[in-house]
Amino acid sequence: MRNLYFLFPILFLSATAVGQEPYVFTTVIDLEATPVISQGRTGTCWSFSSTSFLESEIIRLTGRQIDLSEMYTVRNTYPKKADNYVMRQGKAQFGEGGLAHDVMNSVAEYGLVPQEVYSGLFVNETVHNHAEMVAVINAMLETYVDNPGRKLSKKWKQAVDAVLTTYIGENTTSFSFEGKVYTPLSFRDMLKIVPGDYITITSFTHAPFYSEFILNIPDNWSYESFYNVPLDELISAIDNALENGYTVELDCDVSERTFSSKDGVAVIPKFSVNNIKALQGVYPEMKITQQYRQEEFENFTTTDDHLMHITGMLRDQNGTKYYKVKNSWGTDENRNANGGYVYFSEAYTRLKAISITVHKEAVPKDTSKKLNL
Repeated sequence: MRNLYFLFPILFLSATAVGQEPYVFTTVIDLEATPVISQGRTGTCWSFSSTSFLESEIIRLTGRQIDLSEMYTVRNTYPKKADNYVMRQGKAQFGEGGLAHDVMNSVAEYGLVPQEVYSGLFVNETVHNHAEMVAVINAMLETYVDNPGRKLSKKWKQAVDAVLTTYIGENTTSFSFEGKVYTPLSFRDMLKIVPGDYITITSFTHAPFYSEFILNIPDNWSYESFYNVPLDELISAIDNALENGYTVELDCDVSERTFSSKDGVAVIPKFSVNNIKALQGVYPEMKITQQYRQEEFENFTTTDDHLMHITGMLRDQNGTKYYKVKNSWGTDENRNANGGYVYFSEAYTRLKAISITVHKEAVPKDTSKKLNL
């Protein structure tokens, strides 16, 4: 359900600094999303956030709220990451990280399944923990790259698959849901998800605007292309999507001290002396230009380290725009404010959004035309 211009404010009661005006947020757009959950001790935010994004798309397209399996996508993506790493003889990225297009690629090839069919957890397990599994696979891949037998065995892929089965379960090819039998592909089609309808957009000056290019960030292990647009049009794409009922997948940097899940805000204060105080109260923010964004990316101050899901828009008491961003770190109120959501100011988004993924019909017409969508 889409709720516009709520009349009641959301007040941050934690602001206590003397002379500091605590945040008062008013909801402008609030699009329907599935409940906040935790990715546990895994680096699979890319799957959790993109799955949440697809769940909102299913609500938009069918009116149904379906809890999809994040781990089914992880189960089908890791073998591809391993193959890429071994075939490039270790000169590639292998780790837990990924991007939204990795989910879309998996959905295109392997479909979707509900959480009840494939949870990635065994009996008595309630929290995802991939630390040991990833360490084991990493060690195996290093052995294969070293090639101690001087002729790589064809069995290595089976060995990696066996480890995945041991830790998160055997893959699934068919299942029953609500009295009907589906394959993952037929289930995806029933939910009206068409992977080719989704595009990823970024904004950097080292590539021509209105073109596609491969963004060189570590988690782009699959070397996928991004559409490149000016920064103002990137922000307009987010706004246009939300205003027309589409949520947005976000790849961003959350390493800044001015990002806080505990306080539930992410801001870029104009003066760094206010960085910590601005987590609990309103302070003037920096004006983010295209040039400054580029400089911060090229000097590694802005890095690609987390994916989240934009589901709405708010404004504070001064009219400053914020985005309601769903996280995947759970809802423990001692660690996560706003029920597990973080409110990103526009300034923070302009600087720290690496890219967005949206339905192509959510892109403003002028930008869509320039991109030949």
